[in-house]
Amino acid sequence: MKLSEELIYRGFRAESTIENPEDLDNRENKKFYWGADPSADSLTIGNLAAMMMCACFARHGYQPYLLVGGATGQIGDPKENGERELKPLDEVEHNKRCIKAQVEHVINNATLVDNYDWFRDMKYLDFLREVGKAFSMTQLLDRQFVQNRIGEGGSGISYAEFSYTLIQGYDFLHLYRKYGIDLQLCGADQYGNCTSGIHLIKRLENGVADVWSTPLVIDPVTGRKFGKSEGNAIWLAASDNGGGNYTSIFDFYQFWLNQPDESVEYLIKIYTLLEKDEIEDILKKHFESPEKRIAQRALARGATEVVHGREAADAIENLIGVLFNRDTDFSEFSQDEILEFSKYLPTESKGVMLVDALVNNGLAESKKKAREFIAQGAITINGVKISEDIPVEQTAIIKKGKNKFLIVK
Repeated sequence: MKLSEELIYRGFRAESTIENPEDLDNRENKKFYWGADPSADSLTIGNLAAMMMCACFARHGYQPYLLVGGATGQIGDPKENGERELKPLDEVEHNKRCIKAQVEHVINNATLVDNYDWFRDMKYLDFLREVGKAFSMTQLLDRQFVQNRIGEGGSGISYAEFSYTLIQGYDFLHLYRKYGIDLQLCGADQYGNCTSGIHLIKRLENGVADVWSTPLVIDPVTGRKFGKSEGNAIWLAASDNGGGNYTSIFDFYQFWLNQPDESVEYLIKIYTLLEKDEIEDILKKHFESPEKRIAQRALARGATEVVHGREAADAIENLIGVLFNRDTDFSEFSQDEILEFSKYLPTESKGVMLVDALVNNGLAESKKKAREFIAQGAITINGVKISEDIPVEQTAIIKKGKNKFLIVK
């Protein structure tokens, strides 16, 4: 497939300044950039969808430039309904290091840039004279997020967040000047901010630039987008970087494996590197025998490989074969075997109270609910049913119901 064909097949097309997608196939300048703000110490599968689009461009010969927003992350991308809390600068720096590693893992041969590098020495008056003077208030007030915030019933907006679009627009201008980048990729929710860069490039350089956006990934069943703002985040980090923003590799795999039939065809095109003919063959077999969940298994395998690598995907499939085997005797696992499982499952430290362990790792939504699970006999430790809240002092596998696991080590 050509790039234009693959973008449309995989669903990577929303608003764009490029009317004919085929123009991308023969574009003379094949450089693009995509940016992410370090608002947390891990990206989510919502970010991953845009990264998969970037990887698609890269496979077709485009040179990727990936921007980590060390400057914009200090302000925060404006939300529709209220101000973001400013993050301490040391937290922003920590988050940058974490997400840079995640981006590099998914998109090969990318040039990483940080907008803090060109903003840290910029003088405020210089910014106003060059950038601020290039925009009219009418342009800025017409932005939808501004209208939502200052309209009737809105929460208002600070000057800092109001100015965010100018900062992001200058990023595009800087990268156009320094690297000759004339294409920005983004999620559909960032399209308006990205067009600020197009405006600056035209106004100050008499140049032409484009934006290509991809739709936000919406859960077809719940109608909610995949992202941390919805409270349903699936994180790319497999272990805690300090902010509690992680999803174990086991839970990551299980998330995809548990997708309903209504979602799997849509998601497998976005989140795996499978070719079109492979996907079509998988879907054909799946809908002939949906009870075998062939498509869900391919989706889970493919998405886990992208984020965590082939070795981790192999290990998870082997682990699932052990944990879900009805003949498995959990009391027979050695300490070394349990410690090996801990590479892929949520973990707690020895000495933790059972109720706390269940709540801390999402196996129960509250201490009351955790105690109910225990009373109902739904919790085992190394295969033994537990009837009360106890400290877990040994290396152990805690199991809740049929498919929730936690390692204490």
